Amino acid sequence: MFGRAAPRLLAGAAALALSACASGARQPDLTLPQAYQAEPGTQQLSVQQLDQWWLIFGDKELNELEAQALAGSPDVKTEIARLNEAGQVEKSGVWQTYPTGDITGGVSREVTKPIGGAPNSLIPIGGVTENFHADFKPAWEIDFMGGLRTERKAVRADYAATRFNIEAAHATLVADVADQYFVARGLAIQLDDQKEQLQIETELLHSATVKLEHGLVPRSDADRIAGDLAQAKSQMDGLQAQIHAAQRTLLILIGRGAEPVENLPLTANVPDAPPLPKSVPGDLLQRRPDVREADERMRAAALRTSLAKDQLFPNLTFVPALGIAREVAPGVGLVSLIPLILAPQQQTTTTNYWSLGANLDQPVLDIPRLLADAKAQGARTEQAVIAYEQAVKNAYGDAENAMVLLASDERRVTILAEGEARARRAYDDGRLRYNLGIDDITSVLSAEQTWRTNRTLLTGQRVQALRRAIQTYKALGGGWDYATTQQASRSP
Repeated sequence: MFGRAAPRLLAGAAALALSACASGARQPDLTLPQAYQAEPGTQQLSVQQLDQWWLIFGDKELNELEAQALAGSPDVKTEIARLNEAGQVEKSGVWQTYPTGDITGGVSREVTKPIGGAPNSLIPIGGVTENFHADFKPAWEIDFMGGLRTERKAVRADYAATRFNIEAAHATLVADVADQYFVARGLAIQLDDQKEQLQIETELLHSATVKLEHGLVPRSDADRIAGDLAQAKSQMDGLQAQIHAAQRTLLILIGRGAEPVENLPLTANVPDAPPLPKSVPGDLLQRRPDVREADERMRAAALRTSLAKDQLFPNLTFVPALGIAREVAPGVGLVSLIPLILAPQQQTTTTNYWSLGANLDQPVLDIPRLLADAKAQGARTEQAVIAYEQAVKNAYGDAENAMVLLASDERRVTILAEGEARARRAYDDGRLRYNLGIDDITSVLSAEQTWRTNRTLLTGQRVQALRRAIQTYKALGGGWDYATTQQASRSP
């Protein structure tokens, strides 16, 4: 069961709490009840089953729609781009903590010509001067206080928070697809019911018309049935419009928004809602992506509080340098010793150099400002701790409420199913008696209205139970690739 990893996460949270205390952050309150105040679940789920909870419904059409959504939805494409952006931002932030430095260089060539005056062999006038230089001056901050390591951890925590935020968007997408799918199928059931009612009303109108012609019933019977027939036609038209809108919404969700709605046929039935899954509140700490996101944001804030305090300490930076320079310029050279003859010549000078230095910075006048910055960061960390605590409480409330309501929905489906079956038998008996001339039309229409009401309530309740099951799986942290994200976000 996916709850077995909860102790590991609690241990990680304890380690985070210790590091948070070291940075001056408050330890978060992660107190949760041992069990939900709801009916205990009966369905044992593995991590993989909860990751892809829609497979539990055993609906091939739903499985295909979810696969299409995860492959071609605009939301998924956006989240992939966001993840790529976050990954590059993380790499950039990490590389900024390593030694920096650029290679610089330059080349120049100057030609000088005399305007007037006779040339002097000892003082050259005019000529070509060429210069070339290349320098490499890196800077390497010595991490003797551990600040650079802390900065890298904070950057990685930011990336993990973004990744969990993206996974939460994925979980919302698959839940929205399933929810809209069952809503559309519920409307299809209602449309089929309406077509059946239309057929029944047409048959009743025909029977009443025949009886009217023979003087067996008053005209009001036929008029009343004709009014119900017009109402049935009107409701059927409205249901067709609602189904069209639901199909279009579903096509947009799965990335096929430009296709005609006829490309998305709907079956006029819905499966039964699956039983409640087994779970404990502690599972939410690892399974809910929004809780994990809040955890990582608190982690990053606590690390940056430590960084803000480190700014008060000395900063030691090595600044080595390495370079080469070459200059070719007009000059005077010795042509002959006997007799001594000097003449203009191009002189070449080459210089290679290296140096090793260090800079030590100790804030003095900036200490009040740095203290204020550290306190401000501490306040932001406290806000992150509170946000994490609130995320945990909200997750617990979402899960418990969804499970309580799902259990209630399943009981109501059972009750309404029995009531609908009995109401249908009562209507069938009443219609038979009307055709035999035993009862009047009022009894038949009353029985039919009762049956239709029960039928509509049952359909709506079955769809509501399915939608509540979707909410329950999402509230328990299902709908995202937990195993893969877990490993990627915790990479060293």
